[in-house]
Amino acid sequence: MSRTLIIFCLTVLLLSACNAKRDDHAKDYLVFRYNESKGIPNLDPAFARSLPVIWPVHQLFNGLVQLSDSLVVEPCIAKSWEVSSNGLEYTFHLRNDVFFHSSPLFGDSKQRKVVAADFVFSINRIINPDIASPGAWVFATLDTEKKGTTGGCLAINDSTLRLYLKKPFPAFLGQLSMPYAYVVPKEVVDYYGRDFGRNPIGTGPFFLKYWKEGEKLVMRRNPNYFEVDSKGQALPYLEAVSITFIADKQSEFLEFMVGNLDFLSGVHASSKDELLTRSGKLNPKYNGQISLITGPYLNTEYIGFLVDTLQLSNSARVSEKVRKAIAYGFDRHKMMTYLRSNMGYPAEGGFIPLGMPGFDSTFVGFTYNPHYAAKLLEEAGFPQGKGLEPITISTTDDYVDICEFIQHQLGQIGIPIRVEVMPGATYRDMMANAKLTFFRGSWVADYADAENYLALFVSSNFSPNGPNYTHFSSKEFDQLYHRASMESNNAKRYKIYQQMDSVIMSNAVVVPLYYDKVVRFTRADVVGLKANPMNLLTLKRVSKLKPS
Repeated sequence: MSRTLIIFCLTVLLLSACNAKRDDHAKDYLVFRYNESKGIPNLDPAFARSLPVIWPVHQLFNGLVQLSDSLVVEPCIAKSWEVSSNGLEYTFHLRNDVFFHSSPLFGDSKQRKVVAADFVFSINRIINPDIASPGAWVFATLDTEKKGTTGGCLAINDSTLRLYLKKPFPAFLGQLSMPYAYVVPKEVVDYYGRDFGRNPIGTGPFFLKYWKEGEKLVMRRNPNYFEVDSKGQALPYLEAVSITFIADKQSEFLEFMVGNLDFLSGVHASSKDELLTRSGKLNPKYNGQISLITGPYLNTEYIGFLVDTLQLSNSARVSEKVRKAIAYGFDRHKMMTYLRSNMGYPAEGGFIPLGMPGFDSTFVGFTYNPHYAAKLLEEAGFPQGKGLEPITISTTDDYVDICEFIQHQLGQIGIPIRVEVMPGATYRDMMANAKLTFFRGSWVADYADAENYLALFVSSNFSPNGPNYTHFSSKEFDQLYHRASMESNNAKRYKIYQQMDSVIMSNAVVVPLYYDKVVRFTRADVVGLKANPMNLLTLKRVSKLKPS
């Protein structure tokens, strides 16, 4: 080969490589890129208990129902359903155009339609103690002893599924939107066993294409996905989702700032002042480059009191009036502005958070009123705090600033507060075993029904066997809880929930601090990404603007 020909061939190869790189770069608008600093241990819906797992699982799988951004239960694989008049039977009618992702385990066609028996298998897999799924509690209300069923589930035919409950539970439909209720194919699960989480096959808008642990996970567009948009266009819009695993939050932030990531969830302390103003707005210098998306997040931050008179000595008890003095004695607005850059909403309502269906925007709980707090303190027998023993609030190191703020403000009206910082594991163990008399807590919703919050105060749920860490007991509250469990009408049930919330506040069992906020940053070319109170990452309707 002549020297001229060699040079010509090398030039052609070089130009081809450059053009290929330009083509790849030009297609970046079809790929959504985000980082998961905590890593992803598996992609099995049976073990989707934390957001790092829930987010990709949500792209790969579907359930009978799904939640809208306003937490309304909507059809998904089930196109419709009926609930019996006694609230014990749920009958779902399935779509006939839903297929599992392609797999050689389905035979020559490599495809298989989803049928009702797949949900019977999937639900019974979750409740199987050998699987040890942390989501087994979701189906605790199923009547597993019902004759003619498998674990309370019955496939009447390929497109009709019936679930039987032991007792009415109106929140059940919302629970079915959780990843634990996503459908999986028996033949694939049987083949892979415990490794199904590394080889997931679902029905979602994306399928798993590539996964190298600690480096990258890629999901590709499912060409057979069954949902379409309002114009009839097939979902999803994106061709791929790419997830990296950079552990260092500062490095993650820098990758986002230079445009190598499209999305950043939350705001780390090290980057807060760069991205946000003190009032919680986007730093103006990033207008046109970055978008800030915020909205309510179903998490109530609070301080709680152990009120079990059998558990506490007289000297350890905090009387109701002192508890209320504490509740009125600090400024939540100032606390959020200076300590959280307004990345949350001051909790001046009840325990049910903003964004939860049933939240009562007209209900006023505890607002900052130091004069009234001082009056309550005097009525309790401690004028200006005289004679009041120091009250110790227990917390972990990530909430020390909040507790010290409360300590300072309450000290100004004469309430002596000590802040005790504990390791996370010790703190959680002591709170669960009713060994903390005054503690800082959080409650994040598992499902979109206020029952999830109010169950914390039912007398039958005393810790350590339940989530009632305050050991609050009220016959009135328990009766209202029972009434709500029998009420299938949402509007009527929400009214009962609001009565229950009022009972909690009137007893000052807990003092809400703030309702959390979903905080998301995207590059300016990302379209269609929204915030929702469950903090789900839903990408099937997301797209990116094509570069000009």
